[in-house]
Amino acid sequence: MKVWFRRLHLVLALLSGLFLVSLSISGGLLLYAKDIQAWINPQYWLVEDKPNPLKKAYLPLSELVERIENKTQQKVLIIEQASQINHSWQARLANKKYLNINPYTGEILLEHRFYDTFYGFVMSWHRWLLYTDEQGKTPMKVWMSIASLILIIEIVFGVYLWLKPKHRLKRLKVRWRAKNRVLLHQLHGTLGVLFALPLILIAFTGMTFQWQAQTKAIVQWLTLGQVEQHTFKGKVSDSKNNFQLDKAYMNAKSALADGSVYRIYLPKTDQQPLALRMKMPQESHGYSWSWANPYSGEVLSTFNAGKASWTTQVWNFRYKFHIGEFIGWPVKVLWLLISASPVFFVFTGIYLWLKRVKVRQHQQVRENLKRAKR
Repeated sequence: MKVWFRRLHLVLALLSGLFLVSLSISGGLLLYAKDIQAWINPQYWLVEDKPNPLKKAYLPLSELVERIENKTQQKVLIIEQASQINHSWQARLANKKYLNINPYTGEILLEHRFYDTFYGFVMSWHRWLLYTDEQGKTPMKVWMSIASLILIIEIVFGVYLWLKPKHRLKRLKVRWRAKNRVLLHQLHGTLGVLFALPLILIAFTGMTFQWQAQTKAIVQWLTLGQVEQHTFKGKVSDSKNNFQLDKAYMNAKSALADGSVYRIYLPKTDQQPLALRMKMPQESHGYSWSWANPYSGEVLSTFNAGKASWTTQVWNFRYKFHIGEFIGWPVKVLWLLISASPVFFVFTGIYLWLKRVKVRQHQQVRENLKRAKR
């Protein structure tokens, strides 16, 4: 049985190796992609302080939207606020272009397609290997999820191979002065066991973005609960009155006063509300919502995900867990090391296999020579 698990472990590594290496490298870059692009082109991603705009208040939402639409002649659909006061905001237009804007002055710092940025490029590499067909679909996306699933199976097989013999804990010891083949074999096994659980969870949370229904069912089964979702499907009824965007924004924000605004979804039609996606103090990311009538300013509905069920909290935590943005920078550094580990496992696994093949060939040659002498 052990021999068959070892062979399956090898075959799966050979079949998925290139995908896993790609996921590993792009995933590591994605952890710091936003920081890298801000460092390379700070004039697009950071707000300059000449004169110091950080001492000023943000422009009223209505004025910010008006300035953008006058300059671009395009309707603003979404505005994403930055979590740091010296970072630019992003706006998405009706023509699917993005703008980096100064929220203090309304100045447009950069107009771009999302996947033309460094962060967007790395994300498309990580999720679908940069390939988009003529219909605009990304067929490689499912294969990246399949590779993640294979990685989970690989880890389970590897842990089984570690558990099978005796003296398991002793075999976690690494002899740094051993020969290369022995050293790499020990590192391969030891790091595989140490990184097994976080790697499985990182791979699984990555799969949730492709196979949402299936992975959600697994989370619900494990946590014995249901994921709560709330959307406002009603229509506004005062569309003949004057647009009161600032009043609606302030009321919607005040309805979840302890939260911070993450994204602003402006009405696409006269019958749609203003929607705020918000992050509550109990949340790792913005999953709470507040809806308001943009004509009367009336708050229509709210959803505080910070007070949702345990199952919902676990499900919502998957994004921040996947990218290592929780607790602080030490976790992110650790996630970088863990993200790089599949590259090490693939290459050391293939190296050790080739070494075994070479040893077997030498043994076969010696046996043939012995038989010839007889």
